[in-house]
Amino acid sequence: MLRVVRDDGPVTTDSQNTFSPPEGPELSARAVTLGVSFLASVLLLAGLAVVPSPYVVKSPGPTRDTLGSHDDEELISITDAETYESTGELRMVTVGVSGGPGYAVYAPQVVQGWIDETRAVFPVEEVFPPDANKETVDAANAADMTDSQQSSVYVALEALGYDIPIDLVVGGTSEGTGAAGEVETGDVIQTLDGTAITGFDQLVTALDGIDPGTTVTLGVLRDDDEVDVTFATTAKDADPEASDEDAQEGGSRLGVIIEQRIGDLPVTVEFQTADIGGPSAGMMFALGILDKLTPEDEVNGQVVAGTGTIDSDGDVGPIGGIQQKLYGALRDGAEWFLAPVENCDEVYGHVPDGLKVVKVDTFGEARAAMVAIGAGEGDSLATCTSEDVATAISSR
Repeated sequence: MLRVVRDDGPVTTDSQNTFSPPEGPELSARAVTLGVSFLASVLLLAGLAVVPSPYVVKSPGPTRDTLGSHDDEELISITDAETYESTGELRMVTVGVSGGPGYAVYAPQVVQGWIDETRAVFPVEEVFPPDANKETVDAANAADMTDSQQSSVYVALEALGYDIPIDLVVGGTSEGTGAAGEVETGDVIQTLDGTAITGFDQLVTALDGIDPGTTVTLGVLRDDDEVDVTFATTAKDADPEASDEDAQEGGSRLGVIIEQRIGDLPVTVEFQTADIGGPSAGMMFALGILDKLTPEDEVNGQVVAGTGTIDSDGDVGPIGGIQQKLYGALRDGAEWFLAPVENCDEVYGHVPDGLKVVKVDTFGEARAAMVAIGAGEGDSLATCTSEDVATAISSR
């Protein structure tokens, strides 16, 4: 029959043609409970997928050939010196970090990190300090990268016999000493009583022959101006910056905090690593610089990856995320990997098939390993062993 609907009236029907839906079984309490539980689980999982998780996931990051180019720019470019081509690759490695200040990570990524052997999951507080934010983390990574580049240039050029100047820069003065109020932060020490000062050890030796309280004239470079500053030296035991052993010896101290910085270099080295931070590429930068400046083809067609910090003394230090870096190196074609000795506890037993690891402790060892690998003698090099594990752990 016709059902008539009016905007302001009821629906009229023929009572003889009414329709009743078929009766079915009633839902049990158990079925209702299961349905509600299922719906709640779905909603919970959906929420977890969009709510940031308090974890950090580390994964293999990109690698870059320090002897090659990226985005049509040389990773390391050198001027003021002749450079040479190489047939091999020296790859710096990185770690991709998801989570932490400014970089949210979600439940699906965390679960994948637990399942995937190439990744690792950490509580965020184990990776970042509680007061960190995106700006402070990015700034620290950028500063660490700059420091590692400067150290790598110094170490590589020194290994090649270049005369590298070191500036003695005043980082501050000790309260209560004659230098306070006379010497300024940022002053670069040039002379002591008219004698040119070319290194920290020379300055210390000169002060060892001067009695405390002696008036000295310190020549400094201040804002591009040469300035002479006169003040009395202080006794070693009166200088809070002096060690107990140092204070027991004769001589005096200036009462200033001195930072050693690399001066004007004879060779200009520039890096193209704007999207990468941290200090861990120092060793590979130094190897890349050295290889470019020598006519010998040290790598000789081999693909060598590696990681490790480096200081001005050429010591190679430990880094984070080395297991992820091993997988990243293998993914990008490396057959060899140079690893810091102090990371052997994380390397031993975790080397992916197809990659050979060589442990190194100094730049000299890293350079020797590079040459040996290029000469086809890499199998004779030492790798991480079970004995190195305990040593690596105790060194931290």
